[in-house]
Amino acid sequence: MRQNTTNSPGASKSSNSSAGLQSPISALTHPLTGEVLRGEKLIIGIVQSRFNESITNALRDSCVEELIAHGVQPENITWIQVPGALEIPIVLQSLASKGQYNALIALGCVIRGETYHFELVSNESASGINRISLDHNIPIINAVITTENTVQALVRQEEKGRDAAQAAIEMSHLIESLS
Repeated sequence: MRQNTTNSPGASKSSNSSAGLQSPISALTHPLTGEVLRGEKLIIGIVQSRFNESITNALRDSCVEELIAHGVQPENITWIQVPGALEIPIVLQSLASKGQYNALIALGCVIRGETYHFELVSNESASGINRISLDHNIPIINAVITTENTVQALVRQEEKGRDAAQAAIEMSHLIESLS
């Protein structure tokens, strides 16, 4: 996996990653043709927020594991960390403008606090992610989880990472077939 930060996702597992539980790898199928989808030729970019890092590390770990399980080559996965969810869109925009990725994945975690800041961060991050996807005609999977509390985030962290990987593979193939 190519990375643009000093922390390697392969260096250590998050303490919140699955305790020996592996997701059953089910075949992904093309929504139009029904053919089985694989990721061998795909190039995927991941932008991960460091805020709520133990949760976003678990998101990243499950996402990368699922990408690799579906055939995406580790050297075709670029991973970049940013400070928080509001910084994700600008880095996605930079990656999208390169034109070398089949799909991008945004990973983050915003947990409601006592102020309006939760709504601002959640809404603006999602808006930026969607705009970049549409402006650059590239699938960007929004796996920035927004929850009321840490417990809800912990429950969702691994499944959402796997779902993001599967959606990236499926949407890469779908957009390619529509081009």
